Amino acid sequence: MKIKLDKKQSIAIIAIVVVGLVLAGFILFSGKHKTGGDEHGHEESHQEESHQHAEGEKAKQQESAEAKPHEEKIVLSDEQIKAAGITLATADTALIKTGLILPGEIQFNEDRTAHVVPRLTGVVQSVPAELGQKIKKGQILAVIASTDLSEQRSELFSAQKRMALARLTFDREKKLWEEKISAEQDYLQSQQVLREAEIAVQNANQKLAALGADSGKTGAFNRYEIRAPFDGLVVAKHVTLGEVVKEDASIFTISDLSSVWTEIAVSAKDLNTVRVGEKVIVKATAFDSTSTGTIAYVGSLLGEQTRTAKARVTLANPQGTWRPGLFVNVEIIASEVQVPVSVAADAVHSINDKAIVFVKVADGFIAQEVTTGRSDTQKIEITKGLKVGAQYAADSSFIVKSELGKASAEHSH
Repeated sequence: MKIKLDKKQSIAIIAIVVVGLVLAGFILFSGKHKTGGDEHGHEESHQEESHQHAEGEKAKQQESAEAKPHEEKIVLSDEQIKAAGITLATADTALIKTGLILPGEIQFNEDRTAHVVPRLTGVVQSVPAELGQKIKKGQILAVIASTDLSEQRSELFSAQKRMALARLTFDREKKLWEEKISAEQDYLQSQQVLREAEIAVQNANQKLAALGADSGKTGAFNRYEIRAPFDGLVVAKHVTLGEVVKEDASIFTISDLSSVWTEIAVSAKDLNTVRVGEKVIVKATAFDSTSTGTIAYVGSLLGEQTRTAKARVTLANPQGTWRPGLFVNVEIIASEVQVPVSVAADAVHSINDKAIVFVKVADGFIAQEVTTGRSDTQKIEITKGLKVGAQYAADSSFIVKSELGKASAEHSH
């Protein structure tokens, strides 16, 4: 059956078909454009993620390098380590003695030092004692001829003679008085004369004893023997044969060096630590010698020029090791603390302002960064970076440090 369309209906149908074709083309074009945009967006996102990943890896590598700046290995064989004199030690617990070290000087023990003076004017007749000689108490140091001593001895002998005569007179008067022959007054007078003569003899003897002289019965009245006051060493001599010496001239200095003093200079800030009774360790600066003692004296005044106080330690010196004038270091022990991990004091090095210990590995050493704590002259506490039992370079560890410097220089080139 045929449907006949008029002209208006035909035009409308054609218009609808054209509009449909236009709409279909527009929709198709929009879909392709959108798909292309999504693909471009995905590509850009992928490139950005790749860039961020690369930056992250770079940052991680940089952080790793900064976190482990000294882990470059120093390759040394066991033979090289032995040839270089590098000794190995093991990190272990230790007793850290905290305190301070002060300068000091060995001096004579003034309680056992004597400046010998003649106490009489005279002429030197002999000088048996020599400088540096060990002498015994009572040993003759020098002999002088003194007119003053001669007069003192003459006075003694005169007083002894008068006393002998006074005793005879007293005995006779006493007998006569007892027999009722003489008066009591004569007896009492003779007794008084005897007592005065005895006092005169006693006085003359004491004068000689004060001079260190005897009565002179076996020799010349003017012979004066100067003797050592105690066992010691002649450390100074200022007298020669034939010299005229005065009574107050210091002709010998005798010192008993079996004990000496260590004098310490203490600043004001350290006075609270330096106290009487504190233990100390005295070490010589010129040679390897150590002794222990206790502080016996701390001065109350500060020197006007030095602004320091004086402290003193008495040291036993049986071998004569500590000589007056020797400079020493005095270590005052304030406290003792047990620490869990420690290394030798000379095993810790400073590299780029970081504390480093060279830890032993299979074929050399690794520079291990550590955190240090308390220390003394022998040990340093390690609070971080090292465990008990780790082997490290101790003596001559500076050689390992120099090898690390060489390796760093070669790497920078």
